[in-house]
Amino acid sequence: MSEEAQAEQEAPIAGIGTMVFGKWDASEVICDDPGLAPYINLTTIGTPHSGGRHANAWFGKSKLSVIERFINNLMRTGKFSGKKQHCAKAYEEALDRIASTSGENPLQKFIDAIVEAAPCEEITRIKVGAVSQPKAVDSSPSRRLDVALRNIAIGAASATAKSRRTLTEGIVSELSKAADGDVASYSVGKREEIERIAASAR
Repeated sequence: MSEEAQAEQEAPIAGIGTMVFGKWDASEVICDDPGLAPYINLTTIGTPHSGGRHANAWFGKSKLSVIERFINNLMRTGKFSGKKQHCAKAYEEALDRIASTSGENPLQKFIDAIVEAAPCEEITRIKVGAVSQPKAVDSSPSRRLDVALRNIAIGAASATAKSRRTLTEGIVSELSKAADGDVASYSVGKREEIERIAASAR
């Protein structure tokens, strides 16, 4: 068997659960961060809406698609609160725009943004007697993913505040800046701030 035929045989087939919104193949996306990779789940079957089936399961959110988790984070308090269909549509349009401008798989850009926005360490307060002192601690991969998704969503939603920008434009802007590691991005700026504070509290 030739090398080309073998490569074709080993290549992942785009089937159930690998096509996000029926357009983008999740099986070809690579995560450069070995800590986050096992926790990033891109399996999406049909509409990204599980109805909260994972809610009371132990580590149930790890089985939930990061696509749906991001959309859920977009519905934070404010003008997008509870508007899941609107947020899902805006996110899908944002992926379409990223794909048309870059010509790449937009899911790769999304995963790169998560990796760049995930803080490696944070601070906690430890009480010694009557005095509480800040102490730097390493973040678990699950916590890193949570914080990254939350900050990217907040950055995308806040880009629409006091401006005529739509949520789609906010998502495109935030993902593009975050994927490049640009400090102008809300999520990357927040990560650097957290890590700077943690470094001073070591």
